[in-house]
Amino acid sequence: MRFTETDRLLFAGDSITDSSRDRTDPASLGKGYVRQIADFLGDGPEVINRGVNGNRIYDLEARWATDVLAARPTVLTVKIGINDTWRTFDRGLSSPIGKFRAAYTRLLAGAREHLPAELYVITPFLLPVEPGQREWLGDLAPRVEAAIDVATEFGARLVRADLFMPRAAAEHGAATLAPDGVHPSPLGHRLLAEAWLAAAGAPVEEARLT
Repeated sequence: MRFTETDRLLFAGDSITDSSRDRTDPASLGKGYVRQIADFLGDGPEVINRGVNGNRIYDLEARWATDVLAARPTVLTVKIGINDTWRTFDRGLSSPIGKFRAAYTRLLAGAREHLPAELYVITPFLLPVEPGQREWLGDLAPRVEAAIDVATEFGARLVRADLFMPRAAAEHGAATLAPDGVHPSPLGHRLLAEAWLAAAGAPVEEARLT
């Protein structure tokens, strides 16, 4: 890895990134994978958490300029999409895949235009444990594809949570990694952090958090 104390790492997304951070404290990192990454990196780069519980991609886009671009990160990570599926099923809030893809494209295009930042995209994932959640998978799959396509278009590093989380769930059990199928347990967050660090170039053994 090549991050230094001059780098500013910003993580943007929904509750998985938020992970109970104190939004009255700009330095709060929450209790999840962002905190674990910051702990691993130690006193090196600045780490900023800009996840907000409940966000769909349109909510993130609405605050993109103020919460993300204005912070001028040198490394920007985006993890978004599961709430676009969830809200479709529990509240009937439509998020057509074409509009979802267009919004994602605008986010990364804006980052490329306004920031000298290295980009990372963590794909959305679902580990069905609740009744009816398997029905969500058909809605989520094209969102994963959109995230991959947009990340590739803008040269972002991909963290394929849609692949490694289900593989880990097959070994440990879905509820062990995400008790409600969506929000990671401490182990689930550890896997996200390790995968991000590996994508960032940390040696595999070094990136395995205790």
